[in-house]
Amino acid sequence: MSEKIIIGWREWFSFPSLGLKKIKGKIDTGARTSALHAFEVEPYRDKDVEMVRFLMHPKQNDTDYIKECHAQVHDERWVTDSGGHRELRYVIQTDIQLGHRVWPIEMTLTNRDTMKFRMLLGRTAMTDILVDPGASYLQKKSKSGKETNNRESL
Repeated sequence: MSEKIIIGWREWFSFPSLGLKKIKGKIDTGARTSALHAFEVEPYRDKDVEMVRFLMHPKQNDTDYIKECHAQVHDERWVTDSGGHRELRYVIQTDIQLGHRVWPIEMTLTNRDTMKFRMLLGRTAMTDILVDPGASYLQKKSKSGKETNNRESL
């Protein structure tokens, strides 16, 4: 078992395999699966592998900057959002980075243009993580460039 890290209710994440260096995410212990903002989601095949291409606005409140991403399709699932609406979503599996930690998670792809955060970290992705709901951005870079946890413990 890894040492548990403490994170705030919102943090900065990276997705190296998607080319996304910095995305503000909200921690959502009520959501089972994590969700990533995506629009113009298009499935395609690459050498008999089911893939998905999608566009996204990684910067909050900036719809002018668009990033194109590609990922292998892991699954398709019906997801019920917090408003009770059901939607069939593509699911990808990708590495997520928070501070110095990198681990694989499942992400559903959905349009979050009307939401404040471009991604939600759901509870199944929170391996060895403790959430301090009164804090934000506990995992960030120090002046030396090393990732640090700015909280000792709860």
